[in-house]
Amino acid sequence: MDLEERKKALRQEIKAAAAALDEGYTKEADLEIFSHVAGLLEYEQAGTLFCFVGTSGEIDTAPILEDALRKGKRVGVPKCTARGIMEVREIRSLGDLEAGKYGILEPGAEAPVIQPEEINLAIVPCMSCSHDGRRLGYGGGYYDRFLARVDCCTVGLIRAAFLLDALPAEWNDVPVSAVITEDGVLRPQEKPGLPEEPRSVSGR
Repeated sequence: MDLEERKKALRQEIKAAAAALDEGYTKEADLEIFSHVAGLLEYEQAGTLFCFVGTSGEIDTAPILEDALRKGKRVGVPKCTARGIMEVREIRSLGDLEAGKYGILEPGAEAPVIQPEEINLAIVPCMSCSHDGRRLGYGGGYYDRFLARVDCCTVGLIRAAFLLDALPAEWNDVPVSAVITEDGVLRPQEKPGLPEEPRSVSGR
């Protein structure tokens, strides 16, 4: 099985495991994750924040977005502009969001662009993360391209069940600075190398 096949199989496994999670657990876990994000020094100091808008099955990021806006931060969220390409667009309230072509809430066409170099903290979605900061995305390449362009603290949000020992990765898979689950904040101490074969989610 080659690298892409391993990633595809792992995505399918994680998707099935995520769908089976108890709703009460996910709501409680997401609130704990928000609490850990809000406690980050990088979050406190960030004047400009990037954060994804969580969809069904992902971490609910509405509390993060609302808190950042309430605190007067400049908040950017993703807007897909082409296959595999996204821009960061500024919002001033969650009411600025509308359904995009993939059904994901995103800013309208008139929303101001935030350049990658203006971002102080970036919070990105993951299907899974490893202890060395590698992330498994959804396969579109949007966030690997984005992470390669930012020079700030980057944080992946996942539920603890999907924090794995290792993930299949290649040279252009960009690691994150920190991983946050409901259990706390993990900061990889060393630059990650290519990981070994991941262990099964179901075997956790």
